[in-house]
Amino acid sequence: MHLSNRIGYFLGPLLFVIILLVVPEEFISPKAPAVLALAAWMLTWWVTEAVPIPVTAFLPMIGFPLMGVMKIGAAAAPYANPIIFLFMGGFMIALALEKHRLHERIALNLIRLTGTSGNGIILGFMLATAFLSMWISNTATAMMMLPIATSVVLLIIQDAGNLRQIEHAGERNFALGLMLSVGYAASLGGMATIIGTPPNVVFAGILNDMFQIKISFAEWFIVGFPVAALLVLANYVVVTRILFPNRLKKIEGSDQLLNARLTVLGPMKKSEKLVLLVFSITAFLWMFQQLINSLLAWDFLNDTTIAICGGVLMFIVPVNFRKGEFILHWADTEKMAWGILFLFGGGLCLAEGLSISGIIQAVGTWVAGQSQYSIWLTLSLIIISVTLSEVMSNVALVNVFVPVVFGIAQVMQVNPILLGLPVTLGASIALMSPIATPPNAIVFSSGHIRIQDMVKAGALLNIISVIIIWLISITVMEWYW
Repeated sequence: MHLSNRIGYFLGPLLFVIILLVVPEEFISPKAPAVLALAAWMLTWWVTEAVPIPVTAFLPMIGFPLMGVMKIGAAAAPYANPIIFLFMGGFMIALALEKHRLHERIALNLIRLTGTSGNGIILGFMLATAFLSMWISNTATAMMMLPIATSVVLLIIQDAGNLRQIEHAGERNFALGLMLSVGYAASLGGMATIIGTPPNVVFAGILNDMFQIKISFAEWFIVGFPVAALLVLANYVVVTRILFPNRLKKIEGSDQLLNARLTVLGPMKKSEKLVLLVFSITAFLWMFQQLINSLLAWDFLNDTTIAICGGVLMFIVPVNFRKGEFILHWADTEKMAWGILFLFGGGLCLAEGLSISGIIQAVGTWVAGQSQYSIWLTLSLIIISVTLSEVMSNVALVNVFVPVVFGIAQVMQVNPILLGLPVTLGASIALMSPIATPPNAIVFSSGHIRIQDMVKAGALLNIISVIIIWLISITVMEWYW
């Protein structure tokens, strides 16, 4: 364990005990001290990662019933929230894409379309990475794209194991820009869809629990896609035109490399076609569920049922029925990120505790007394979210910060989406350090990125990201909601 892990291991329970002993029962409400104490323990363990993050998420199920905040039935209910099953279905679909390497085929073909100059290749990698990240985890996307990107770098650089060994500035900037773009696009692409990254799902779950407002796949896409597209474009311009221009013309051998990779994949197999069919039907239903429901005069279709139907189809659609081969087998779910699902439940349970104890309302009342709702309040909240995302898990940030922001919106009598959604989008902007998010760490491991390069690029992109999210918040969001 690192020193920070060891410190956090003892600090979390210590803060829990101190708050229980020091904070009087008259503070906000009788339940407030217990909820604050447990929130401090959870936040400390989440920030320091003293124990696995999903394990920390189980603390409310133990602590809240024990301290009389809520009964076990109420404490366990958030762990079975429909939003969690939405993400589970998305996980199953992503497993099928990865198992049959359809995501790799999609990525290679996208890269091939954008040309073979230095900037063209970087653009192709960014688009492919961002697109895949809309559907599968940003970590898995970065892991898949890194070896392909490394192969391209090796085409133009001999002995490319270390950045210092690359003498030509254009080649050095190409390697650096390509790796940064893969890492950043893996994080930014997930902002486009409600299942693209865990913070989006947490936001939707808390919004539904606190206000009974359901935000659909299509509604999220209306805001999320423009934000993601603009951020990916800004990333491309900053990396290739401003900070690290490479000016490399056509890179010899890149076509052959891409074609060789596609040749290894071979012609599209039956299993891939079936995965693509199920994936396409699921995406279509997500986008047009409201229209279909209204045309057929029923209300069966929603994001969760569509996701679960898509996931289940992956297990029951046969590739070879006689041999008992299906797109997915249950053994494949060993690779599924089950911990993330429990993490959602813990976050939703903590938010429920903060609400019923009156803490959220108290904070909202205090903030509302200090300022009025304005576009500048939204900007301030986005800046706080983006800054905190550099030092703590984006899921933990949304779990703790969004309920408070919703409390502010409630007191100010403002649509909670107008404050909560910008904060959630800002939580996915963690671009300055290798430890801020897994995709950053993955591409940093390539050896082509120095920390000062990531800090320089990330700092500029953070500022641009704040501006873009803010502008979308006061235009598209205000218009739609």
